[in-house]
Amino acid sequence: MSQRIKDIPEHERPRERLAANGVGALRDAELIAILLRTGLQGRSAIQVADELLQRFGTFNRLAGASLEELQSVKGVGRDKAITLRAAFALAQRMVKELQREAPLLDAPDAVADLLREENRHYEVESFQIILLNTRRRLIRVEKISQGTLDTILVHPREVFKPAIAANASAIILAHNHPSGDPSPSEADIRATRELIRAGQLLKIEVLDHIILGRGTERNSRDFVSLKELGYFAA
Repeated sequence: MSQRIKDIPEHERPRERLAANGVGALRDAELIAILLRTGLQGRSAIQVADELLQRFGTFNRLAGASLEELQSVKGVGRDKAITLRAAFALAQRMVKELQREAPLLDAPDAVADLLREENRHYEVESFQIILLNTRRRLIRVEKISQGTLDTILVHPREVFKPAIAANASAIILAHNHPSGDPSPSEADIRATRELIRAGQLLKIEVLDHIILGRGTERNSRDFVSLKELGYFAA
């Protein structure tokens, strides 16, 4: 009898871990196992997912596999093969859609518009980076760290690792101030300058640091740009 995902202790189940910690907490095989749901022929879904990744080597090859090739892996029947093909087809269509519609992020207002709605609901500070191509168009947004109220820890290694992997030519730093006041703290300014220096060494330009908060009577904008405030001056 095959092991089902629901037979795994609840705190270890991929679905529950995704819901609690986000997709970044799961291995590639665990994400695939969610699609498979259960294994077959005495194998768990994660075991089947691991073999799929080993057999095809890359996501690109796995996405291009035929139904017959997928079913050649023990534990993948016709229905599971169809589910995988459908999932990869949707992913490919999403990539094409993003390539057509990737926004141009060459101004602080455009960055704030991109991030505002998601950041509005955060109760603690969340530090994100926006990865950009050579034309200053969005590749994707990466969440780097999350901290207690008004406190985040950011290491250059964690900031530039996804930028290097995505072959980004530039990044924009961003985080929220749950207190509502978007004015930069001394820690914000120090971290920004440190990341600018790290980017210079890696040849990845740090274009700006946007802090999102809420508008005030003195300033109707709900964000500030550290570049506009002069903190990016040489």
